[in-house]
Amino acid sequence: MNTQWGDGGPVDLDGIRLEELTPEPLLTRDYETRPSLVYERLRQQHGPVAPVDLLGVPAWLVLGYQESLQVLQDDAGWPKGLEKWRARSEGRVPADWPLGPSLEVNHVLIQGGPGYRPLRAAWDVALKPFQDPGHPQARRLKRAVAAYADELITLMGQGGGTGLADLSAQFSRPLPLMVASSLLGFPGSQGDDALMDMWRVLDAGPDAEPALERLLATLAELAAAKLETPGDDFPSYLIAAHPGLSVDELARELFMLLGMTSDHVGILVANTVVEVISGESTVRASLSAGMVRETMNRVVMRKPPLVNFVPRFAARDTRLGNYTIRAGDPVWVSSAAAHDDPLFAKNVCPSTTLSTRAHLSWGAGPRQCPARELASTVAAVGVGRLFERFVNLDLALPVDQLPWRSSPFMRGLRSLPVRYDLAALPEQRLAYDPATQSARTELPDPSARQRSSLWRYLTELIRTGR
Repeated sequence: MNTQWGDGGPVDLDGIRLEELTPEPLLTRDYETRPSLVYERLRQQHGPVAPVDLLGVPAWLVLGYQESLQVLQDDAGWPKGLEKWRARSEGRVPADWPLGPSLEVNHVLIQGGPGYRPLRAAWDVALKPFQDPGHPQARRLKRAVAAYADELITLMGQGGGTGLADLSAQFSRPLPLMVASSLLGFPGSQGDDALMDMWRVLDAGPDAEPALERLLATLAELAAAKLETPGDDFPSYLIAAHPGLSVDELARELFMLLGMTSDHVGILVANTVVEVISGESTVRASLSAGMVRETMNRVVMRKPPLVNFVPRFAARDTRLGNYTIRAGDPVWVSSAAAHDDPLFAKNVCPSTTLSTRAHLSWGAGPRQCPARELASTVAAVGVGRLFERFVNLDLALPVDQLPWRSSPFMRGLRSLPVRYDLAALPEQRLAYDPATQSARTELPDPSARQRSSLWRYLTELIRTGR
């Protein structure tokens, strides 16, 4: 009999079922401010796998690095697909559960069953033009990201060459919005409201469900338009690679790409900026050496944007850590907790500009994030332009007073107040496309920008001096 000492004495771990436990809530004030302390407390009490309460629903949280790899690399033993969730099938998941809206969207990151493999193959084909460095579309994307970044920085500069700004609201969040709108082929500035609703869904607040309804309706309209008239964009490439997709199915996949290239990238940019300007020497050394990707690699080990992956489910009763996970139990792998695992952390050398690639920030195994190269490229170009255009950037608050926001999936800054000195503004950049041997601007129609709700919001931030 395997036992462990808990608060009330020895506990028989083999005989305990998840529904018989009274797990502590995960999403607390402590979790929002100091998640590493929460992970350590759970690890001390339960070992590498712990029962937690996710907004009223019990689940297993995987804290150990090796246990996380075991789950992520074994797609047969720990499959995805909400239809495998025993409590959901038995009606024990509340209809108004705040995480329900985002998990019920059955896109490529959540889907299980036989439909997953052809869908994932189509994703890989559709993303290749944007992720293959040698492809003209990938080169155009990098130029577009740089142009969008310059546009945002120039807008900030309208408040003065020296000043105070919220780099989260004014740069790291809007930048991927603009890129996502381009990738999805949104007409004009229509994508602005869609991404704002995407943020509401990811934050899992009280308005998550109506935001999801609006967002999916907008994406369904876009999907129908692309099915009718394909273009030179991701939805059209995905349709070509998977011709059987319906309007609703395509809208769900666009939902996934919108989320991955918006909140995830925005958090990665902001976290990288904080690590660079807060004085962490090895991160600064990597950036000074021109290794933006290496800088970001170190950041995602310390502060991964995606802290908890979407759930998997035990295919059969399986021993994991100190517990037996019953068939159909939900299992959430925490990349942030795995990176805090002493067994992983002791192998990370803090004194070198080069760092390990063994982190789990993009997942692992056959279901590793299909858009990881795309997201990394957008973030790297954005960070690079920031530190090229600003002569000086300093935090306007002590690093330990920066306001964090934590959702069940993501962890990022609510705001990033900085003091800045801006270099001289460059002329508007033109992107040269060798495929067409012509110069074309990557910036959108200025009149569309003026009509954009996002642009009006950003301009108002400058006027109010935020």
